[in-house]
Amino acid sequence: MIRTVRQLVRSSRLLNFNQVDRDRWIRKQAQRVPAGARVLDVGAGSCPYRDLFAACDYRTQDFAELPAGQLGGIGYGHIDYRCDAANMPIAKSSFDVVLCTEVLEHIAEPVLVVREFARVLKPGGRVILTAPLGSGIHQEPHHYYGGFTPYWYQHFLAEAGFEDIRVEPNNGSFRFFAQEGLRFIKTSRPFRSGRSLLAEFLWAPVWLLLLPLLGLVVPIAARYLDAYDNEPQLTVGYHVTAVRKTD
Repeated sequence: MIRTVRQLVRSSRLLNFNQVDRDRWIRKQAQRVPAGARVLDVGAGSCPYRDLFAACDYRTQDFAELPAGQLGGIGYGHIDYRCDAANMPIAKSSFDVVLCTEVLEHIAEPVLVVREFARVLKPGGRVILTAPLGSGIHQEPHHYYGGFTPYWYQHFLAEAGFEDIRVEPNNGSFRFFAQEGLRFIKTSRPFRSGRSLLAEFLWAPVWLLLLPLLGLVVPIAARYLDAYDNEPQLTVGYHVTAVRKTD
């Protein structure tokens, strides 16, 4: 029953739009990759996008040192290159596409990794990249940055030799607020926080009052209010594509 509820939450755009919308965007990008193209998935982990590139020569890279619990309990998929993402044993101009999703924040020197993307890509090759803007600590101790701004991508991708850099937010500020409300409901759930029993009993009715508001009303409202966000300074992350210069 608990597993079924978790699966429903993970597949719900209302309750887990970050993952759902990111997966949709990556699927859309994958559909543009021609059959037979060489694809390198950097920081592939459990390799959740392998099937999207079934018609391609799909290879994977990861340092492969996290416990299965930090990979959603799934563990690693087949990893072709177990190495540092900033120094991969791959010849120059070997791949047509580099895919890297939710990895940069876990790399101590992400600028070096972006340069490595440019090195292993063929001229005219594409990078498909996602990373958070606002993120709580996870996969510790290998979490070094809270997130990356559009200006970071524009500056360092161009510096590394990329052009046609496109940066899209994964929804806006209101959806971000809704996500944090859901996080609050999850982490403040009564009788699991280690507070005193009296405090738990006092908190429980307050939590029950907040549950429908933060768990349903705010997420639904935020879904529609995002279209009217005039100051989109917050988002959960960005979806980025760029092309390796041909000269």
